[in-house]
Amino acid sequence: MTEEIDYFVGIKGSGMSALALILHDLGHQVLGSDITQYTFTQRGLEQAGIESLPFSADNIKPGYTIIAGNSFTDEHPEIVRAKELGLKIYRYHEYLGQLLNNYTSIGVAGAHGKTSTTGLLAHTLGGVEKTSYLIGDGTGKGEPDSKFFVFEADEYRRHFLAYSPDYIIMTNIDFDHPDYYTGIEDVYDAFETEAKQVKKGIFAWGDDPWLRKLKVDVPVYYYGTSDKDDYIAKNVQRNTTGSEFDAYFHDEFIGHFAVPLFGEHSVLNALAVVAVAHAEKLDSSYIARELATFSGVKRRFSETKVADMTIIDDYAHHPSEIDATLDAARQKYPDKQLIAVFQPHTYSRTIAYLDEFAESLNKADVVFLTDIFSSAREQSGSVTSEDLGAKISHGGTVIKLDNMQPLLEYKDAVVVFMGAGDVQKYERAYKDLLNLR
Repeated sequence: MTEEIDYFVGIKGSGMSALALILHDLGHQVLGSDITQYTFTQRGLEQAGIESLPFSADNIKPGYTIIAGNSFTDEHPEIVRAKELGLKIYRYHEYLGQLLNNYTSIGVAGAHGKTSTTGLLAHTLGGVEKTSYLIGDGTGKGEPDSKFFVFEADEYRRHFLAYSPDYIIMTNIDFDHPDYYTGIEDVYDAFETEAKQVKKGIFAWGDDPWLRKLKVDVPVYYYGTSDKDDYIAKNVQRNTTGSEFDAYFHDEFIGHFAVPLFGEHSVLNALAVVAVAHAEKLDSSYIARELATFSGVKRRFSETKVADMTIIDDYAHHPSEIDATLDAARQKYPDKQLIAVFQPHTYSRTIAYLDEFAESLNKADVVFLTDIFSSAREQSGSVTSEDLGAKISHGGTVIKLDNMQPLLEYKDAVVVFMGAGDVQKYERAYKDLLNLR
């Protein structure tokens, strides 16, 4: 007798773990495999009682449905065994694309801001209507009779072309994956192709010149702070407790909204959520209530206090994201010294944006850099963190994990750890030193 199990190859990946949690909620038997090292997605899987095995071809049994993470090639031993057994094999984005058809689906795409906006949208809609969601911070929830399904639509390797959602929010178009895309025109081509697959409507940031070029058959609603936009945030106020604004659809006043979030991008993300809710004719007072209670997503401006220091953990790994994170920190802590600890992510991205990284990091008062985080696809390159540090106007000191002492010179300040790799190990080492100080 064969078991009907959904088996995830690479279950600890941020999208994979979220999808595993959704299927578990929907009553599926879920099992998976991954590396044995601890990852930030692991806790959610453990709390749900979902087992993660070490990789082994022996894990694969007859009757399993295989959902393979996009990082794993067809030569992976588990996928090879699955093929030998004649099992049904889906790639992550393929399976998600089929699942969406059961709901009013709302995707969130963009080079930057996807995860934060998806989290905010899921939280807000979920307080008003039953909502399933998949967020890129590894969290997911499945409601069998949901009205909405909110999900992150990743443009990497054009994976989001597996999705034909009812709506999509497009936060921006940028050249963020130089290992795959040939340039900004290639990225635009991917976004326009995805836009043509949307069924009901697109909500796009009005200040993005590439998004203004979209030519599609469904309505495109632009959101922003300009009178040329369709959804407009007016009377914006940003202070040390959060951000608030009045939202309009053309000349129609929708309502006043406040979010306990920081940075200009947070106002835009909230406005995009208001726009989707307005298009679906949801009560604006309920939307305002839910926006006001959002506490954020994992690894996006996550704060802790240790001794006299405020420590912020953020996934920022592109110049635009560094700008947004430092802007948010300045808004919340205008009177404190701002220290950036940045882990460059991949050699190709670092060399492509060397000058832009330096310009963004200059907005911190003090900059420390770790060695470049290499990916499985890219183990070495012709650029170093020292090269980046030399371009930062007030210098960027390269620190090592076994010598975090330079950070201990600062008192009553804000330290922002940024990166998409394993920068958290530096953060943990620093916190340990603070506790000993």
